[in-house]
Amino acid sequence: MQLAIALGGAMAIPAMAQTSVSVAGVIDTYVGSLKYSGDSGRTSVVNSSGMTTSWIGFKGSEDLGNGLNANFKLTSFFRSDTGASGRFNEGETLFSRDANVGLSGSFGAVSLGRDLAPNFLPSTLFNPFGGSFKLSPLMLHMDVPRFNASGWTNSVAGDTGWSNEIIYTTPNFAGLKANLHYQFGEVAGNTGKNNVGANLLYFHGPLGLTAYYQRVQVNNPLEVSPNNVQPTTNIPLPSGMMAARQSAWFVGGSYDLTIAKLFATYDQTSHDIDLKDQTVQLGASIPVGAGAILASWANTKREGAAIGASLKRNTASLGYDYNVSKRTDLYAVYMYDKITDQTVGNSMALGIRHRF
Repeated sequence: MQLAIALGGAMAIPAMAQTSVSVAGVIDTYVGSLKYSGDSGRTSVVNSSGMTTSWIGFKGSEDLGNGLNANFKLTSFFRSDTGASGRFNEGETLFSRDANVGLSGSFGAVSLGRDLAPNFLPSTLFNPFGGSFKLSPLMLHMDVPRFNASGWTNSVAGDTGWSNEIIYTTPNFAGLKANLHYQFGEVAGNTGKNNVGANLLYFHGPLGLTAYYQRVQVNNPLEVSPNNVQPTTNIPLPSGMMAARQSAWFVGGSYDLTIAKLFATYDQTSHDIDLKDQTVQLGASIPVGAGAILASWANTKREGAAIGASLKRNTASLGYDYNVSKRTDLYAVYMYDKITDQTVGNSMALGIRHRF
């Protein structure tokens, strides 16, 4: 028996030599004084995920030969200020950032499981604050609901990651790449309930261009409101009114002038009820010393019979991100936030981010 085990282990060595598995993640924690528009007062905090949502997980790849690879990702969000799992207290799954397996090769790549939504890469790559859901004006408007007196919800439904999803990624054609997304609704007898979308990313020299379209009928990571992509806890819709579908499209561009990198985006969402958002964002990243000055402004106009009088939200952030090393940076950010008929918000954050 021991000889058989030893021989089996020896036979496994060549296969394992072609497989790579790594542990990776980000720990991001900040000290801040927060007041968003609509808040009744200011809150002093030590919080997680100022510039990047803290996460940890595993990823791996196996060389199958002939240019074909098998790949997987299993990653979880966590809150570094308390050690709690997930981005928030309820409705979060263990591997809510990534839980997928797939193949890649000369044909491109295919992923099965929980993975990115079409909206994620275009929005994070084309604003100077990246994937900051606390300090980036664009990400706040697109993806973060405000559970306060403002009643403001995120303009883009369906989350930044989709479950039960198939993604096909094309090869890179002279700087142009596309991702096609399909999420199964998994509702018996209703194959028409699903999420679909696609995005385009183009990078050539100093120029970057992007676009996405998505149609959302399923919430993520859990279908907590099966008949409403805009829960009434966010937007107080008139009695009996529900939004079962949202369509969203987005275009953006960036240009690196060396002395500054400029960003501009525009996106629009509409529903199967009378509710529509339009968001414009302008930003810049200016290299200074070992870091960069970051500046961004976003304006969203919300209108439709579902909310009555039109609303506007203006948010602007100014900060400096200093690279201590290739993996560690320090940041300081000030943010202004104002929603129609709500109190003005002013927030400040000083943080440290480490990648491993």
